[in-house]
Amino acid sequence: MPQRPDLRQRRAVLEHEWSHWVPRLSVPGTRPGGSAALRHEVTESWARSLGSVDPGRDSAPVTDGGPVHQRWTSSPLYRPVSGLAGELHSIAEDAGFVTAVTDESGTILWTCGGPTMRRKAERVNFAPGGRWDEQAMGTNALSLALRTGRPSSVFSAEHLVSALHGWVCYCAPVHGPDGRVLGVLDLSTTWDRSHPLAMSTVRTLVSTIEARLTTEHNGPGRPSRLPRLRLSCLGAEQAVQAVPDGRNLPLRPRQVEILTLLALEPDGFSPERLRAALYGDRPVTASTFKAEISHLRRALGGGIAPRRYALTLPVSCDAADVLRALEQGDTDTALRHYGGPLLPRSEAPGIEEWRTRLEVAVREAVLASARPDHALRYGERAPYDAEIHEHALRLLGPADTRRAIAAGRLTTALRD
Repeated sequence: MPQRPDLRQRRAVLEHEWSHWVPRLSVPGTRPGGSAALRHEVTESWARSLGSVDPGRDSAPVTDGGPVHQRWTSSPLYRPVSGLAGELHSIAEDAGFVTAVTDESGTILWTCGGPTMRRKAERVNFAPGGRWDEQAMGTNALSLALRTGRPSSVFSAEHLVSALHGWVCYCAPVHGPDGRVLGVLDLSTTWDRSHPLAMSTVRTLVSTIEARLTTEHNGPGRPSRLPRLRLSCLGAEQAVQAVPDGRNLPLRPRQVEILTLLALEPDGFSPERLRAALYGDRPVTASTFKAEISHLRRALGGGIAPRRYALTLPVSCDAADVLRALEQGDTDTALRHYGGPLLPRSEAPGIEEWRTRLEVAVREAVLASARPDHALRYGERAPYDAEIHEHALRLLGPADTRRAIAAGRLTTALRD
């Protein structure tokens, strides 16, 4: 029976594997033909990674746990990170970074940043749901920080996966009051934007998050949990309810509009953009706008980050549920949540834009569906949409008694 190879033999095999990759990994900025020597912790990570990760893969795998929104809102990091959301957004956008927070497994739960950098990050699935543990994505700063429990940075070709060679990442683990690693905070950007102060910024932010976690755990009076809210903003009846007691919050229409926009865009708004989404070109003073935000913040007991307006308390929303279902290709669930147009009485430009986006998305999903019940259900809310009724008739069999419903609706739509 062949003997199991000893450690020296196994190391020799790994070094042979590295020899196929290391010469190709020249770091941007070095002289032609030059390459950077890999640090000991990096080469050890490569050795562990090569057995499970193809260096030629193009993006991080998606977690098999499904959408991560619920995991994020129930994470112990949700509240302290949300409290810093405005600052994190400002740092990311001003310096050209993408900020990410993972759980203890290395799955990204939340990101923020400017649109250009976020698009670049999404190409490699540096986005919520992406797995960045060592077994899934090889050597990277997030996986090193999780493994070592210490701050880590990985520059360009130090990444095992070649698709990441244009990036530099700085991150630090976040420890709970009991010392357990809860996840990591990461600042990432393209290698040419690397900055010597990035790591100290990450350390400072993590220290602030850990201090807030300690205050919540030991602090005076042990702060009460932020309320969970359920926002119903589709159809004729709107309501904002506290969960689980079902108590309605008496919000004014403008406050409901603000809450709806923040729920649909969890990354938040700059003050200028939110003001335009609410008032458009109307001559509304900055003090009036800020007063509306202040009134809503008081009604929610806080819950809105300053500077960049974003929700810092968990809010579930029927419109967001529709979008999430459509993203997953679940037209049945989308139709179950779709109670009608978004805030149909609102004339706020941002609401009107989202109303159209939702209506078009749901309608296109129905027209793409091969299930006649989808067209029939949507047809109840769109009596004058002849194309929907024709689609239902095409899908219904000649002996299906529901054809009479679709035919009657089509006749009414064509007559009017």
